[in-house]
Parts: sequence; structure tokens; C-alpha cells
Amino acid sequence: MRYLHAVLLLGVFAAVTPAQEPESPLFKRTTDVIYGRKHGTALTMDVFTPSKNSRGVGIIWVVSGGWFSSHDGVNPGFPTPFLKRGYTVFAVVHGSQPKFTIPEILEDMHRATRFIRAHAKEYGIDPNRIGIMGGSAGGHLSLMQGMAGKAGDPRAKDPVDRESSRVQAVACFFPPTDFLNYGEPGKDALGRGVLKDFKAPFVFQEFDPRTRAYVPITDEEKFLAIGRAISPVTHVSADDPPTLIIHGDADKLVPIQQAELIIDKLKKAKVPAELVVKKGAAHGWPTIGKDLERFADWFDRYLQTPPTKEK
Repeated sequence: MRYLHAVLLLGVFAAVTPAQEPESPLFKRTTDVIYGRKHGTALTMDVFTPSKNSRGVGIIWVVSGGWFSSHDGVNPGFPTPFLKRGYTVFAVVHGSQPKFTIPEILEDMHRATRFIRAHAKEYGIDPNRIGIMGGSAGGHLSLMQGMAGKAGDPRAKDPVDRESSRVQAVACFFPPTDFLNYGEPGKDALGRGVLKDFKAPFVFQEFDPRTRAYVPITDEEKFLAIGRAISPVTHVSADDPPTLIIHGDADKLVPIQQAELIIDKLKKAKVPAELVVKKGAAHGWPTIGKDLERFADWFDRYLQTPPTKEK
């Protein structure tokens, strides 16, 4: 059942707008661009390049629902509002649960962001004007990229890894933000409680040098420490990017309290942040596609001109 839930969540975003042909007068689509390799397999993204009026801005679309990611979730209709405004959209497919856990998925997102920045000239974008968006798990991963993006390693052998994985603006739908205070203080949702049907992404593992095998982490303190590390609210700081969240106040899977927590913390840090509340809406709503225009407006506001320095 938990995998069905994940597929259904991803389907919400795959179906928010009517599908278009792979090639359209509006854009050029380049499929299966390899941004990294993992355990002998390729990590891929699709790149949607506007046919005209490119504004030199890149938007990462995190293709994820319940931390399940699939190329089948890439609906060419989804990036339409952004392509119409001249944005280049990168539809990133990450290593998916149940095979991979959230910490492993986060490394995929760092790699994807670094790859896009390293190839910015090739894609006609400014490496210092990159936004990110997603919904539910994709929203969580977007916030983690915004709050916990990393500097590059100047000594890395791979030039991609020398690049920063930070982004300059975030827009997302109903994201988990604090797994240790989920819905109320002290309520744990690390594959437990409300998220008990999403156990696989939270089966954190570590390498046992004695057996030379990966084993589940059973030590509760270590387990909770990872839970804090994968919670975006833990990483909020004054240099975070402007952040927009749209969330339904009747959402039972991801309580709106999750959005309220991080928006409040961002505002206290003097980071531009806005929460749009959808009255009576649950985890998704029939007109969610129209709210993509709000995302585009947000990116218009904060990515129109290059920042004075990279976040």
C-alpha cells in the first residue's frame, strides 16, 4: 500500500496539466540527460528549453512523490507556465524508494544541482539564478536544497563536484519540514505515525566494516539525529533563498503546521518567505495546476536579475 500511495502522490503532479507532445513549438525536450552515476546505474533528468525568449534562468523540478521518483512522472505539460516565461526547466529523477533512503536521495539532488550549474553555459542559464520546485516529498527535497545546499569541493577530481549545490529561490506544495515535530511538538514521523505507510525511505543504513555489509541503524539516538538532519527546519539560516509554500489547511498526510513551522523560522531569520493557505484543501486539489502560476510569479520576483553574490 505504501508504494501505491507514493505512486499516486507522484501522479498528482504528473497530471496537473494536460500532457503535450515531446516536441512542441513552445520548447525543446532533451530526455535522459545523465547527471551522475550510482552503484553502476545512471541518474537522469529531462531538460525543457524554451524555444524563444529565454531569460537565462534555470528551474529544477523535483520529480518525487512519497520519495518515489520515476521518469513516467515527467509530464511535459507541468513546466508549461515556466517555459512560457522563458525559463529552462530541469526535471530531475532521483534514486527512488524503496531502494534508496532519504539521505541517499538528498545526495542525488546535490549532484543534480551541481551538474546543472557546471553546464549552465551549455543550457544558456546563469549559474547564479537557479530555482527549485516540487510537491510533497518533492517539496521536502526542494526545501532541503534551499536550506542545506552545500559549497563545492575545490579539490574534487570531478569538476561537477567543485560546484555549489545551492539554489536562489524555492517554491513548493505541502512539504514535510520537521519529522520530529510532525503535526504537534514531539510527534515523530520517521516512517512512523502519520508516515507509517512510507517506511522504506526512513530505513537508514550504515556500513558495518566487520561484516562488510550495509545494516539498518537501530540505535535510536543515531536514528533521531538523522531525522533532524533531513528536516529542512533544522537548517534555516539568514542566507537562505526566498521561499514560497502553498499548503491546504485540511491536509492530513502533511499537516499545514509543517509549513507554518518553517515559514515562521524563515521570517525570524529575515528571509523572504510566504505561505499561501488553500482553505479546505487536502493533500492536493483539482485546480493545483493553476497554482503553478504563483510559483512562476515567485521566480519572476526573485530570479529576474542576477544576485550580487551566489547564495
